Amino acid sequence: MILRRSRAALLSASIFAVPVALSPVLTTPAAAQWVVYDPTNYAQNVLQAARALQQINNQITSLQNEAQSLINQARNLASLPYSSLQQLQQSVQRTQQLLNQAQNIAFDVQQVDRAFQSTYGNASLSASDAQLVAQARERWQNTVGGLQDAMRVQAGVVGNIDTNRTQLSALVGQSQGATGALQAAQAGNQLLALQAQQLADLTAVVAANGRAQSLSEAERAAAAEQGREQRRRFLTPGVGYQPGNARMFPSGN
Repeated sequence: MILRRSRAALLSASIFAVPVALSPVLTTPAAAQWVVYDPTNYAQNVLQAARALQQINNQITSLQNEAQSLINQARNLASLPYSSLQQLQQSVQRTQQLLNQAQNIAFDVQQVDRAFQSTYGNASLSASDAQLVAQARERWQNTVGGLQDAMRVQAGVVGNIDTNRTQLSALVGQSQGATGALQAAQAGNQLLALQAQQLADLTAVVAANGRAQSLSEAERAAAAEQGREQRRRFLTPGVGYQPGNARMFPSGN
């Protein structure tokens, strides 16, 4: 009986002793899962994240600005897709051809000098009346030819007006629609070229008109000189009348 009670007491003691022995094993994992919240550290982490995000946004904005700058540079370097040079050169060539077709006395300094020495100079005292008449006719032909040349140049310049109007409209449109600085500059340069071509036409008209007027004045001056020479010859005393034998009726045999 005593032995059974001893066994029962020992069993009870061992049962109550088990939780005590196992309690460190059960409580240790629960203690390792505790998280400590640090507000200061959390705020610093958030601030660092915000700064990093701001830096990323700044880099994105900088890349966008650089891309836009490259696009603008490409536009500024884009060439104008329109050129009026060929049409302007053709207009200048037409006017130049009309000037080169000047009759008798061309726009050449040496040729002008030779003509004035031979045809428009002082009337030759030894020239015959027939030679004086021929020189007067040559001067008249030069004057008429100069007037015709001037009118032909005027007609050619008037013909260029329509071409100039078309080019002016096209160049103004290109200038207003330019996408960059280079296109605007090129359109402006072509407008200046058009203005230069118009000035060249105006110069040609002035030169042709001046030539015609100069020939007319030179003819008038030469005619006056020739008139004085012919008057001198007419008034110069010559051999008087010399009577000779005259037979009114032939003698008949």
